[in-house]
Amino acid sequence: MTRPEQLFPLFSGLETLTGIGPKAAKSFAALGIDRPKDLLFLLPHSGVDRSVKSSLRDVILPATVTVEVEVGSHFPPASRGRPYRVMVRDAKLEFTLVFFHAKGDYLQGLLPTGQRRIVSGRVELFDGIAQMAHPDHILRPEEAASLPSFEPVYPLTAGITQKMVAKGVAAALERAPDLAEWIDPPLMDRQEWPTWRAALLAVHAPKGPLDIAHTSLARQRLAYDELFAHQLTLSLARAALRRGKGLATTGTGALQARVLSDLPFPLTRAQTRSVSEIAADMAAPLRMNRLLQGDVGSGKTLVAFLSLLIAVEAGGQGVMMAPTELLARQHFDSLAPLARAADVRLELLTGRDKGGDRLAKLQDLAAGRIPLLVGTHAVFQKDVAFHDLRLAIVDEQHRFGVEQRMELGAKGQAVDVLVMTATPIPRSLALASYGDMDVSVLDEKPPGRLPIKTALVDSARMDEVVARLQRAVAEGRQAYWVCPLVEDSEVMDYASAEARFAALRAIFGEGVVGMVHCQLPPAEKDAAMARFASGQTKVLVATTVIEVGVNVPNASIMVIERAEIFGLAQLHQLRGRVGRGSAASTCLLMYQSPLSESGRRRLQVIRDTEDGFRIAEEDLTMRGAGDLIGTAQSGLPRFRIADLERQSALMAVAQSDARALLHNDPSLDSARGRAARMLLWLLDQDRAIRLLSVG
Repeated sequence: MTRPEQLFPLFSGLETLTGIGPKAAKSFAALGIDRPKDLLFLLPHSGVDRSVKSSLRDVILPATVTVEVEVGSHFPPASRGRPYRVMVRDAKLEFTLVFFHAKGDYLQGLLPTGQRRIVSGRVELFDGIAQMAHPDHILRPEEAASLPSFEPVYPLTAGITQKMVAKGVAAALERAPDLAEWIDPPLMDRQEWPTWRAALLAVHAPKGPLDIAHTSLARQRLAYDELFAHQLTLSLARAALRRGKGLATTGTGALQARVLSDLPFPLTRAQTRSVSEIAADMAAPLRMNRLLQGDVGSGKTLVAFLSLLIAVEAGGQGVMMAPTELLARQHFDSLAPLARAADVRLELLTGRDKGGDRLAKLQDLAAGRIPLLVGTHAVFQKDVAFHDLRLAIVDEQHRFGVEQRMELGAKGQAVDVLVMTATPIPRSLALASYGDMDVSVLDEKPPGRLPIKTALVDSARMDEVVARLQRAVAEGRQAYWVCPLVEDSEVMDYASAEARFAALRAIFGEGVVGMVHCQLPPAEKDAAMARFASGQTKVLVATTVIEVGVNVPNASIMVIERAEIFGLAQLHQLRGRVGRGSAASTCLLMYQSPLSESGRRRLQVIRDTEDGFRIAEEDLTMRGAGDLIGTAQSGLPRFRIADLERQSALMAVAQSDARALLHNDPSLDSARGRAARMLLWLLDQDRAIRLLSVG
């Protein structure tokens, strides 16, 4: 599929716009602007009132003011480095225009004595005298109409001025064609949204502060376009996955019954609901693509195992995949007793399996003698073949993007895919990252899990914390001690793991304290974790590498140093590492006084609730979507206009709209479908276009 001709002018080089040369184009690239159409979506972040006032007397200074003046005397600088001054008078007041490093003859031409001019700029009082330094605009009275009464202010970067952006935007707007409407007409009417071109013209010519707000109709419409295009892409990915016909996998319930009768307590309502949602998907002839979202300790592992048993009951195989060898090993250890209860063979396959051992496992797997496998990405390697793979479970999804999910689905003939994440995600973000999936949520804790006591402690009380830790270790308990940095930094005064490790080792003695951080070689990291898991070391000093996965039931104390600089979701994940055994657990959040307002609010939220979903919603309000899952590794899309915190309701509408459109018009060939294709081109959704062309 080739780009529609109508859009060619918007996709040419920036230099094709009047007033933008190669040097400016290079500067614009730093703002992520490479083509005229990128300028259309560079929206002003604020605006300046440029309406003409009769006099400075009517304004409370300092302020940006626009007035008509009569130009008086010029006063060139008496010596180098002094400013050039021009006296001017408005209807009621005389004041000074001030210029640094300006050429006298240029200013004489710009501001001839005795003539009238309109000047606009920031006015401040110095020794009671009003001064406007370097006016933003100097115009003849007959040019007044060219100055907007409310001037948009754009984001800038080195080498770019407001005037350059405004000029570039105006030139790009001239190229914006009238396009056919891709939004559902009833939705347009209900929301009273303008057309695409009218919305662009409106956002770049705001009449006042309300037009800059995310609530303005023009901004809402453009944000919706972005969310709709994103959801169309995810829905196309979902449709492509479902087109690969699935196998109907129906369990007998026999193996599940064995496991359930062996459990000390019944499933929670949320677990029962999730298992039946997964079973229904697996029994359908379409491929399952489901997200299992559960808070720390909500019993995801059990739901996952029961789902794997459905595959085995139907005569097939199941695989569970984790991002690291350590996590794969932990999954294997926690599933082993369940597999024994079901009397089903479970094996582990990681990069460590070599030679004869590995070969034997691969042969058994290919022959169907291993019904259940746990592994790392090693299960993706070419030589790993299953006899009849029905279900693939991926753990800690935010380490994998949509692309990897599609790759995983290609492994079996028609593998059902279940993805698990222990990171509670607010609904709007879940739709942004996982809009191509159906979602099951575990929002209850299984019985028997003790609440974790969370306390805030000023770091000035470090000695008390260490003494308390010594008592706990003497009683045979274990503790995590988390630091924000690996090593001491000259730039930040945060606690470092290496310094804390050295200090605690000096107190507790050799062999009692271990350390793990992201810069250690994987083998060393695994060995340190293994020593802690087996109880050899009693205190594990770590960075946030431990936030995902490690399961040490005997560890009942979590100390987080400089807790105020961690994000809420991170603190919640870290706290979830304790409270996994029968002992009452404690989490100490150590902070450095004085706390900022947001730091205090974050720590209070963590202290007052263990509900991960509530914490995630708070986190979204406080920090914004980009930071929430750490955008770099979240696979979270970058939106130019849409604001996920404030416009989360639009995301849900966009998802149902996109799914409805594709349901009625799978190849986007109707009039509205063709308009939607135009939107996909316009917003660089190339993956969606590829999916359409192979479709």
